[in-house]
Amino acid sequence: MTETKLHVPAELRDLVEKTIDHTERAFGMFFGAASKSAAAIPGPGTEISKQVLSFTEQNVMSAFEQARKLVQATDLQQALQIQTEFLQSQFASAGEQMRQIAANLASAAKDVSKREP
Repeated sequence: MTETKLHVPAELRDLVEKTIDHTERAFGMFFGAASKSAAAIPGPGTEISKQVLSFTEQNVMSAFEQARKLVQATDLQQALQIQTEFLQSQFASAGEQMRQIAANLASAAKDVSKREP
């Protein structure tokens, strides 16, 4: 199989990396503000909301890391391998996150039913 090299000028790679860094910082500020807002609103769903927000932040940060790796790919095969590994890890992570959320929802429902007369 013939390897197809990716010719991406260094200046473009640098620009993309800087853009990823700036965007990641902006998302970090957003998630910080969202976490403070979620914590300020007490209620039965507060913990689940914070957990979902945390998972979302983890997923977004994983996507930024993925973008950084792809920027450094030197050929299509390497890019495909990077993408395949990312998707596999995201599927595994999503499954675990859903299990944790389901467990917390079940626990919250149980707590609410105990409080009802």
